[in-house]
Amino acid sequence: MTVDLAGCTDGELAALALAGRQTAYGELMHRHRDGVYRLIRGHIGDADAALDVTQQSFLSAFSALGRYDGARPFRLWIARIAINKCHDWARRRAVRRLLSFALPIDEASQVADDAATPEAILSDRQELKRTMAAIGALPLALRDTLVLRTIEGLSQIETAEVLGISEKAVETRLYRARSKLQESLRD
Repeated sequence: MTVDLAGCTDGELAALALAGRQTAYGELMHRHRDGVYRLIRGHIGDADAALDVTQQSFLSAFSALGRYDGARPFRLWIARIAINKCHDWARRRAVRRLLSFALPIDEASQVADDAATPEAILSDRQELKRTMAAIGALPLALRDTLVLRTIEGLSQIETAEVLGISEKAVETRLYRARSKLQESLRD
């Protein structure tokens, strides 16, 4: 008996995947990969790294699929996993950056400078980079809220659910994030 996977809910797909149906895994990933990638890309700012973190997020989600509550939206569940993977990536990056300063001076010349030059800021591509860097510099709580609401387009209720905070806290964090972002981009 063949089941039309496109007509299945995410909860049904998760159950099928847990029962060993490989195509159900593929359908879940197909449905949610673009949203997860956008969320991660907005969070970490680097397109190549975002692909890697997206893959890690899906691998983690599929290995933890038994803990997914099929009655809840899969999108919110995997968004929480993706945010955690972004935090892991940022911690690893901070450690690598710290260790790069410990290199001998002749090797330190190979360490890339992420700062944009004044000439490069004039182009649209560099302006986007500058904005993404400013988002990346926000405190995690503000960044998570901003990315989920503004870039990923989650509602205030969905954002509160993903982050495990109240709707009022989402509103406050979003206001603070936008204020800090505006202030840092003004310079």
